[in-house]
Amino acid sequence: MSSGLIFSIVAGTVAVVWGVLVTRWILKLPAGSERMQEIARAIQEGAAAYLKRQYRSVAMIAVPIALLLLLISWQSSVGFLIGAACSALAGVTGMWVAVRANVRTAEAAKVGLEAALGVAVKGGSVTGFMVAGLALLSVTGFYAATHDIAALIGLGFGGSLISVFARLGGGIYTKAADVGADLVGKLEAGIPEDDPRNPAVIADNVGDNVGDDASMAADLFETYVVTLAAAMLIGSILFPASSAAVEFPLVFGSIGMVATLLGSTAIRLSKSAAPSIMGALYKGLIAAGVLAVIMSFFIVPRYAQMIGDEVCAGVLTQANVCDREAFHATTADMLGAILVGLVVTALLVVITNYYTSKDHAPVRRIAEASVTGHGTNVIAGLAVGMMATVLPVVVIAFGIWAAFAAAGLYGIALAAVSMLSLSAIIVTIDAYGPITDNAGGIAEMAELPDEVRAVTDPLDAVGNTTKAVTKGYAIGSAGLAALVLFAAYTQEFSVRGIDLEFELSDPSVIIGLFLGGLIPYWFASLAMSAVGKAAGSVISEVRRQFKEKPGIMLGTDKPDYGKAVDIVTAAALKQMIAPALIAVLAPVVVALVLGPIALGGLLVGAIVTGIFLAISMTSGGAAWDNAKKYIETGAYGGKGSEAHKAAVTGDTVGDPYKDTAGPAINPMIKVLNVVALLLVPLLIKLMQ
Repeated sequence: MSSGLIFSIVAGTVAVVWGVLVTRWILKLPAGSERMQEIARAIQEGAAAYLKRQYRSVAMIAVPIALLLLLISWQSSVGFLIGAACSALAGVTGMWVAVRANVRTAEAAKVGLEAALGVAVKGGSVTGFMVAGLALLSVTGFYAATHDIAALIGLGFGGSLISVFARLGGGIYTKAADVGADLVGKLEAGIPEDDPRNPAVIADNVGDNVGDDASMAADLFETYVVTLAAAMLIGSILFPASSAAVEFPLVFGSIGMVATLLGSTAIRLSKSAAPSIMGALYKGLIAAGVLAVIMSFFIVPRYAQMIGDEVCAGVLTQANVCDREAFHATTADMLGAILVGLVVTALLVVITNYYTSKDHAPVRRIAEASVTGHGTNVIAGLAVGMMATVLPVVVIAFGIWAAFAAAGLYGIALAAVSMLSLSAIIVTIDAYGPITDNAGGIAEMAELPDEVRAVTDPLDAVGNTTKAVTKGYAIGSAGLAALVLFAAYTQEFSVRGIDLEFELSDPSVIIGLFLGGLIPYWFASLAMSAVGKAAGSVISEVRRQFKEKPGIMLGTDKPDYGKAVDIVTAAALKQMIAPALIAVLAPVVVALVLGPIALGGLLVGAIVTGIFLAISMTSGGAAWDNAKKYIETGAYGGKGSEAHKAAVTGDTVGDPYKDTAGPAINPMIKVLNVVALLLVPLLIKLMQ
């Protein structure tokens, strides 16, 4: 086994061990009063029950797919199962810790902001390092055992399939519960968010975890795995004589792991009179990025030399002299591509923060529009979501151009790997969000002093922005990863002596582009409709309980929390199937009916419209949410005002945008591309 593979296995193992050690530290912390622990147990039981039923449903689809993959190779089938299992494990582990860190964060909030932030960040770091560690371990271990790069696509498919179901199921669950709880509780009953009298309040808190933690973990796991696999495949195609070109993406992922582990220790509040929570989180991210750059200058020259030597050993010119420059394997080329990925990551974080934070103009414009009513709030939110696509797409386009200029297709692959190398700390910052959200809910339901909510509320508000930032990051990296996957699709034909030509004068290309362009809209429509249907059921149930048990509002009768949990669980599991199957079946149908050219067009069409739609939905939805929270700080009349009621409506519209349909488009795009790659051998046989 090479030193690069050993280094990657060690880095992945260290990340997982770190997650285990932090988990032990969290569990030793005080969990508060018996009432707090009772609420936390209800959330834990609801989340565990949902995930158990979700993965049981997914297994019924995954097993037949694994059997079908045996037609390609047993390695692809085994890889698929490993990818699916590790994706599920990353999500379950992160959520298991999050639903225990929430109550401990609420208890720490009694001490102060710094203590609560520390617990929430540590809880989020378990998800972050489990996601990145298991992704790196699964890809490296499987490749070391099989040395079958094509089978890695099967592993990525397993992760992607779980991710689509997790994003859809978790997103439908969390937003149906959230919408149901808000519309009846806040607007009709006039009670605060997380009020224990609301029958949907436990389902809402459960949803924060299955939707914002477990599903996010599965999403970033599959993005990381698919990006590594695609980069390794591109390396093997472009540099067939170089094992170093194949292994380098794993090595750089390991560098990122070390950098994020060290960088996470820099997350702490400043000693100023008004410390910035977001600033504290960004300290860790900036430190990780700087450390990754520094370590690159030590590692990249060695691998550039190795790639050049291996290529030159296999391909010599007639003069018996190797032209190194022709293979884009110089230190400057590789460093340039890596730096492009890190710069794109930084820019996407800054841009998304601008459009979704309540400290900036876009969110405040939505809040101001709320003064004149519900309709103007919705119009302003839609406008912000559309505008929020401009700069991110320009940045992604710049990244593609710069990375390609540096090192060709391999450069784009390295830029994508560079972006994902920081995933551990970015997931940490994201997973911190649902923990603080739940901490505030527990504080409200346990009737803790106002001083505790004064700590959990600002933590929660920042969490909304960090969740939006992670979605923007995931979608941006998915754009690069999907482009690499598309390039791998065309290169797979090329190495077999078949050159696919995608000319706009070819009707097959245009048909494929149109079909691919419509898939994200069809997919998002089904996801949004699912939230609406499930939320309607929750609303009916909450109204029924308020009507039949008037003592709930008086505090003399207890709500039936379990009924709302059961309704949302059943609806989420039922509604997630159809959209997920679109991503699996669409490329198969197009490939068999219209051929590989139309399939290529479909992939490009889905990438283009999918990125725009996903960014618009996730950023717009987060802006709506934070506009509501901005008003709740006292702006434009504060809680209970007409502006607040309009903002609640906007937040209700934005909820399925930002937490269901928008983020689910990310893995859906990659499922399309991965399935297309798996179809290449079959398509070649049909063409012969």
